[in-house]
Amino acid sequence: MCGLLAAMAVALSPTPAAAGEPTPGTAPGAAPKVELTLDVSGSMRARDIDGQSRMAAAKQAFNEVLDAVPKDVQLGIRTLGATYPGNDRQVGCQDTKLLYPVGPLDRTEAKTAVATLVPTGWTPIGPALQAAAKDLKGGDGQRRIVLITDGEDTCQPLDPCQVARDIAAQGIHLTVDTLGLLPDAKTRSQLSCIAEATGGTYTSVQHTNQLRDRVHQLVDRTARRVTTPVATQGAAQCATAPELKPGLYSDREKFAEHRWYRVDVKPGQELRASVSIGADRAVNDDYGVLLRASTVHGREIVRGAEAGDGRTDVLSTGLRYAKSEATSSDDATKDAPETVCLQVSNSFSAGPSVKTEPGLPVELAVDLVDGPHDASDVASFGLGRGWWLLGALLLAGFVGGVVWGWISRWRITVWRTN
Repeated sequence: MCGLLAAMAVALSPTPAAAGEPTPGTAPGAAPKVELTLDVSGSMRARDIDGQSRMAAAKQAFNEVLDAVPKDVQLGIRTLGATYPGNDRQVGCQDTKLLYPVGPLDRTEAKTAVATLVPTGWTPIGPALQAAAKDLKGGDGQRRIVLITDGEDTCQPLDPCQVARDIAAQGIHLTVDTLGLLPDAKTRSQLSCIAEATGGTYTSVQHTNQLRDRVHQLVDRTARRVTTPVATQGAAQCATAPELKPGLYSDREKFAEHRWYRVDVKPGQELRASVSIGADRAVNDDYGVLLRASTVHGREIVRGAEAGDGRTDVLSTGLRYAKSEATSSDDATKDAPETVCLQVSNSFSAGPSVKTEPGLPVELAVDLVDGPHDASDVASFGLGRGWWLLGALLLAGFVGGVVWGWISRWRITVWRTN
């Protein structure tokens, strides 16, 4: 099974752009941005990380990370709970401050700002995430928030997990990674939810070196050039669907919704498409995803489907369709592309307490490559010449059965003789 999944991933991977041709969703020279968002609430005074306070461990880790930030990364630092020591909840839940603005890094200035921090107040994670997302607006490079806290949000009813979903729904491709310092079960659950909603990661931290290494890893990851999905919006029917070129696309789809997209496939080309739908919130058991290709008249060409039950983070499937070479002698029609309608459907459902807005995150990969000379080479996804393979398996089974039967009869005859 693992080998088959690996083969599917390779088969459906988009072909790299030619030299000098930009990949959709990327911008040459776009500066990556990362904002370290640090909890400076009163609980950070606890002395339980390598014999020092949580705040001291965070400062030490930050200083070492700042020394190693790649030169092309624009970095900022935001705090939460750093300035208000009182008991007024309304004031405390707005206590988030941009300590160092996002931009080219002055290491001395950033370290000096971190050195002044003293554990003080509340833990307004939701407001801090909203502010950090605004800090990172603009530009086409990678954007990442690294949230470091030792406890869950203390400023409900603003749910930080819902804030993360709202950020993801904006289509700005901002990832939130979360790190919990000696977290309890509630903190782990909340931080995991925040990370999953934006495609980020959650890490539990017990020691100073773990914090340093993980933050450094995330900052370094932000500096790497990757393909960023292009935001699109599928339609309720193929006739009004957006036309997709080869590339990577993102969308949002409601529970049990159908969305349509269009791709023009020229004679001699092969369409390769895959879709992934993320379960960024609690969903019911039994779910599925369908990717279906059809003509503009509704005739199904090929489909890919995947289903499951239990807990999942993402569900994916894919398909391939080869358009035969043109046989017409009419120059006006022989090179005319065929419009293929792609339908993305899901059968996810959720309990009554789960919010359905925004929809589930969808990532759709589309590629067009030179197809096989014979469209039957793609008889079915992953099988190639499917009928030949099936016939070979049947023949091998028949021969194996005859041989095994002959050996069994021979052994019985010998046993009776003896």
